[in-house]
Amino acid sequence: MPEPIPAQAPAREGFLDVPGARLWFWDTGGTGPAVVLVHPGSGSALSWPYQQPVFARAGYRVIAYSRRGHYNSSPPAPGNPGVGATDLHALVEHLGLRRFHLLGAALGGYYATDYALLHPGRLLSLVILSSFMGISDPEYLRVTERLRPPGFGDMPHDFLELSPYYRAANEEGNRQWKEISDRSLGGHSVEIQELSEPIDWPRLETLSVRTLLIAGDADLYLPPPILRMIAAHLPDAGTLVYSKVGHSANWERPSEFNRDVLRFWRGTRFPRESCR
Repeated sequence: MPEPIPAQAPAREGFLDVPGARLWFWDTGGTGPAVVLVHPGSGSALSWPYQQPVFARAGYRVIAYSRRGHYNSSPPAPGNPGVGATDLHALVEHLGLRRFHLLGAALGGYYATDYALLHPGRLLSLVILSSFMGISDPEYLRVTERLRPPGFGDMPHDFLELSPYYRAANEEGNRQWKEISDRSLGGHSVEIQELSEPIDWPRLETLSVRTLLIAGDADLYLPPPILRMIAAHLPDAGTLVYSKVGHSANWERPSEFNRDVLRFWRGTRFPRESCR
């Protein structure tokens, strides 16, 4: 049965001025460990309704923000989208976070990875969901680009990011996901933000933060073989693959996703290759 979206925990909303933009965020507050959620390219700070109340109820201070050009945040200046990890760090400093858990989904995983490489001492852990992680190794790019035929990027976001299993069985969930995506993007494309520097294999191999990589076996962007390729270059990473799930495990299988992420935050170590 489709899972209903739970009632959201109380959260304060605010804006942060960064050079060239204004970012919108929400913050559940509290004295528990902080969690920062970094949304996919098709989303915004609205993208976490299944996670926000569950993580807050588990005792975490849950924070999400919209990147430049996404819901309630100002658009980037043309040709100057800014560095994603720099904006993230500005939010972290603004909120006074000393150490925190970081979770990045899809394109948000690029900036989460870049942040983890720049500021490893600030992180308690790193969770990356269905993300290429900004890796620029030529062979990696050749393989991943081969998975996307001409016209791939012009297909609807819900077709690309939700598995056929989910779309066939959950019409209402598909509609809700698309509604959030449409609100997040406001009917326009958003220029991708920059990395602080390229992420090649040698740089990735310096990532010292305890990491969990998550994907679905029906993900059109990042099938399990690509996940394994990435994990082979990480010194302290486990992987988790959900069956019959696409690019958005947090939406398609929220109860299991939330349970597994909470277990990871509490210290559980996942093996190099595990499936659900």
